[in-house]
Amino acid sequence: MSLLINSLEQGLVYGLMALGVLITFRVLDFPDLTVDGSFPMGAGITASLLVMGWNPIPCILLGVVGGVLAGTFTGLLSTKLKILNLLAGILTMTLLYSVNLRIMGRPNIPLIGRETLIEQVDRLMAPLGLGQYSSLIFFAALVLVVKLLLDVFFNTEIGLALRATGDNEQMIKAQGVNTDTMKILGLAISNGLVGLSGALVAQYSGFADVGMGIGTIIAGLASVIIGETLLPTSTFRWMTTAVITGSLIYRTTIMVALRYGHNLGFKSSDLKLITSLIVIIALAVPQVRGKLNLKFGEET
Repeated sequence: MSLLINSLEQGLVYGLMALGVLITFRVLDFPDLTVDGSFPMGAGITASLLVMGWNPIPCILLGVVGGVLAGTFTGLLSTKLKILNLLAGILTMTLLYSVNLRIMGRPNIPLIGRETLIEQVDRLMAPLGLGQYSSLIFFAALVLVVKLLLDVFFNTEIGLALRATGDNEQMIKAQGVNTDTMKILGLAISNGLVGLSGALVAQYSGFADVGMGIGTIIAGLASVIIGETLLPTSTFRWMTTAVITGSLIYRTTIMVALRYGHNLGFKSSDLKLITSLIVIIALAVPQVRGKLNLKFGEET
């Protein structure tokens, strides 16, 4: 049971990051690699401030601000300097490694002996007798709130303009919308969510590491693709639901594979291999399903 609870908790926390990837990958059609740098930035800012004695909540909020600034920087590189989208993300990701080292002062910051938000939540919920479910309920409530806020925002005038920028930039530009501003806004929101996820992961895992963002974009894309495969939809509120579901399934699959994968010859060092295999399978399923449907359609 503890394995399942841990998997669901991680799926929810990393689900916030996956929602950020959804905004750039699906809404803006922007291959943003900034997330590999903004994720440890959120974690690094939070851990550094916690060690200094700050309250966990302001630490998390400043971690979000760090992610927003990182996304904004990528947006400026892309829109104002006309650097290719992919290259803009790579450049920001690369420079953030050094920035994060500056922020943290060292490659790794343990949070042993520091009170985190997770511990505060567990203490506050102790009278309710929830036991090991307190963190899970807190993360579920937080992710639900963020999801609902995104659903509402992307159905406002600004949110619809942002979605239209990714769908048909020339059309929305003809309507008088500043698409550069929309791209910067989308990247800022996306990486703000990634920074939030990084800040929570640092407090959940009890440490921040400058290299903890490596492969974040792959994990985010895996969650998006798995969610879209299982719950194909064109409405945004169901897209966010699908991504969160994909993150839960992805993290659970990873945990199970690491726990029982030795029976198949896997080792704990094979995490990246397992991750890549999951993404490949998720990408292949729609193709196989489409070919099967075509084959059966021809037979009938």
